[in-house]
Amino acid sequence: MKDVYLFSGFLGSGKTSLLTDTIRQLKERGLKPAVLMNELGKLPFDSKAIEDDIPLKEMLEGCICCTGSEKTEAQLQTLLAGEDFDVLIIETTGAAHPVEALDAVYSPLFAKQLNVKGIVTVVDSKRWLDRHLLSPQMRSLFLEQIRHAHLLLANKMDLLSEDLQAKITFELQSFNSTATLIQTSHGKCPLSMLERLKGTVSEKKVNEARIGEQLTLSTRIISFKESVGKVEFEDWLRTIPSTIYRMKGFVPIKGTKNPMLFQYSYGMVQWLPEYVKMDPVIVIIGEKIADLKIPGSE
Repeated sequence: MKDVYLFSGFLGSGKTSLLTDTIRQLKERGLKPAVLMNELGKLPFDSKAIEDDIPLKEMLEGCICCTGSEKTEAQLQTLLAGEDFDVLIIETTGAAHPVEALDAVYSPLFAKQLNVKGIVTVVDSKRWLDRHLLSPQMRSLFLEQIRHAHLLLANKMDLLSEDLQAKITFELQSFNSTATLIQTSHGKCPLSMLERLKGTVSEKKVNEARIGEQLTLSTRIISFKESVGKVEFEDWLRTIPSTIYRMKGFVPIKGTKNPMLFQYSYGMVQWLPEYVKMDPVIVIIGEKIADLKIPGSE
């Protein structure tokens, strides 16, 4: 199983600096990293910072999440099938929502091969102080990236006075009390801090993958034991809490030859026929999902 770190953060926060320094530390430890990088434009500016011996896949002109999730799955499959590496680092665009980026990683095709250690969000400390100047939409995204982090890097601290450093640290810890927070400059974070994020996959009857330790955002990988009625399953979907953000995978429906491709996003449901017999498994992403009972899984 490959350890995966997802680097998040607003535009210009210092994610690429974090990425290059993490790669350096991994190589010094004798570990081989691979990188999946997303950029919004047509040209791969940030990827030029990655050395030639590092397996690298890029997504240009799009987001690693949402509409780009299928492309992301294809890139990840290529990496897993064709490259030898120990650790995967995914650097999202600054415009990516962390939940959606995590959703793109958790394809049912290879979810059990990847151990997501956690979301590391780099925060531009000066931008935090000036967040009121952002448009409402951008401010919301900025705050979401921070709220869902498992490790927060309060970056660019070298540009601020000690009083402002203390103010930002207190405010960020209050805003996301479950994340570990460290002060950084130039995006440099000790590898040991990343390794403390304890993503695990248990081999119970219902496989559960917890992202980080004692954190709200988590995932579950659910294997179906029997087919379910489509109406029954949709009735169940209407009862789930709003803290379930994403579900996708292959659901075995009574009366169909193969499990159907299923996607759920913020209350919206999509079914598509599948012409190849896929493993009946779905991935759930959300908060407080440990006790969720899924029809057909027990």
